[in-house]
Amino acid sequence: MSVTVRSSAKTAISATTRFLKKNVRLGNRVTVKCGVYLWEGITLEDDVFVGPCAAFTNDAFPRSRQYPRAFAKTVVHQGASIGANATILPGITIGRQAMIGAGAVVTRDVPANAIVKGNPARITGYVQDRKAAPPLTLPTPKMAGVGMVKFIRASDLRGDLLVAELERHVPFPVRRLFYVMNVPSHHVRGEHAHRVCHQLLVCLQGTVTVAADNGTEREEWVLDRPDFGLHIHPMTWAAQYKYSQNAVLAVFASHSYDPNDYIRDYEEYLKVLPAVKK
Repeated sequence: MSVTVRSSAKTAISATTRFLKKNVRLGNRVTVKCGVYLWEGITLEDDVFVGPCAAFTNDAFPRSRQYPRAFAKTVVHQGASIGANATILPGITIGRQAMIGAGAVVTRDVPANAIVKGNPARITGYVQDRKAAPPLTLPTPKMAGVGMVKFIRASDLRGDLLVAELERHVPFPVRRLFYVMNVPSHHVRGEHAHRVCHQLLVCLQGTVTVAADNGTEREEWVLDRPDFGLHIHPMTWAAQYKYSQNAVLAVFASHSYDPNDYIRDYEEYLKVLPAVKK
């Protein structure tokens, strides 16, 4: 049996763990508990934790004794944790600091910092430095790269009037407006950063949770008032999830759609970020 271990420093592998030969890579300070089989093509980066009896798979179409095969590559990025008895399907990438709940069946890639549970696994939250703001309390964001905008709201017996003077209230020229609606609650939107585009997120109806990350800090907000907008600056990673059934999210953008402006991979985002901040 052969395993590539980049460093043996404090890497804890249970004596009852079994390994398939070749192409298994372990980083520093990796913990693998009892009953875990690490098959060909699996990479566990630094500080990964794998709980008891977690199951990795590497063949999407298994057949008995049919060789040779091209085994799928599974990568668990730095600091991620996998709970006991979780099952990871072939070719999955688990983002850094993500947490996989016990017994979860992971069928799709897991974003960085996401918390997933269930079968199939769904995102139920994000690992945060502090909890999301409760509904109807939208504090000024403390992290760099995010701001809060308040519109004019007039209320009387006839109802509510919401006024948004774009040049006055929106902190950038608006060139595009789109709406997000009819999103199943367990689905995640966004999950990317823009290189130059500013965005202002306004929940016109229902509730939407927004998680933002600037590479060093993370915060989370519940948007549930149309007179408040969350300003996402360029080079800030953001995702929206936990849409209520009737949620309508309006997004004001400073630029027309350009696929080259998107950074959709969190690892790439972390690599690009230092160069941008110089």
